[in-house]
Amino acid sequence: MFSHHIWIDHNDFSNGDDGAVDVKRGSDFITVSWNRFHDHDKTLLLGHDDDNAAQDAGRLRVTYHHNYFDGSDQRNPRVRFGESVHVYNNYYRDNSYGVASAMDAGVVLEGNYFFSVNNPGRVDFSGDLGRMVARDNVLVECNHEIEVRGSVVEPRTYYAYTPHRAVEVPTVVPAGAGVGRV
Repeated sequence: MFSHHIWIDHNDFSNGDDGAVDVKRGSDFITVSWNRFHDHDKTLLLGHDDDNAAQDAGRLRVTYHHNYFDGSDQRNPRVRFGESVHVYNNYYRDNSYGVASAMDAGVVLEGNYFFSVNNPGRVDFSGDLGRMVARDNVLVECNHEIEVRGSVVEPRTYYAYTPHRAVEVPTVVPAGAGVGRV
């Protein structure tokens, strides 16, 4: 509980059903970067329970960048309560959904590349609406547009960053994500 300032970088996560990398119980200031997630069902959960606002609200500030979601079916990530959750420069390939924001979570979805993803970004998930700002994303062979709603605290409030252009993501991310690719 209440873990903070953690960096999860250059790993390979696969062959599981649930919880490859879950961030929950009041954790804060976490970065998940340059990982490859494949052949997995419920990949990333941020905020473990709809009834856990007392512990999670005002925390769960997480950045997911340059990850390769390669056939990882869902929860890439599924977000509750967190703000600002920054999801940028990730490559999504063959997923049922990319990012879901619920329980008033605030997500900035930026510069990602979605290929063959049924629902790239959702704010209407189980009836408890989240918030999402989407910018500069590329959608190819996706069945739905990214759902947007409300405003979200800008990630630049916490750190400076320079994103890749979304069209570069399918080349840059698979070349650098995963074990042994530093």
